[in-house]
Amino acid sequence: MSDGSATPRVRAIGGVFFRAKDPKALGAWYRDKLGFPVEAWGGASFPWRAVDSENAGYTVWSPFAEDTQYFAPSGKAFMLNLRVDDVDAMLAHLRAQGCEVLDRREDGEYGKFGYVVDPEGTLIELWQQADAAAEDDKPA
Repeated sequence: MSDGSATPRVRAIGGVFFRAKDPKALGAWYRDKLGFPVEAWGGASFPWRAVDSENAGYTVWSPFAEDTQYFAPSGKAFMLNLRVDDVDAMLAHLRAQGCEVLDRREDGEYGKFGYVVDPEGTLIELWQQADAAAEDDKPA
């Protein structure tokens, strides 16, 4: 692990993702009523800087289409995205504890992603942010 600790841990909430009947209209409501900085891609990024680090990061808010399969196998209307230092170590830790770790993995410009399902069926996306994504400050 990058921080030298023996037990993997979650660093922060990486984003809130949920199903919506009309993502564009809901995005406009959050923009107009609550001042969310909704961008052309349909979501909003909230930049932040860790107190103990020079690294910048962001938390994402994004409505998905009501019929999205991105949250599968969960049938819930939302998923959690949790930031971790080392997605592989976290997945191994969760697997060793008997958690439902999915085979699904992603590795792209925003970093590495792994997936686990909580006891109530909520999909949790574990996100190890790529250095370039931190420098860019937000998704495109």
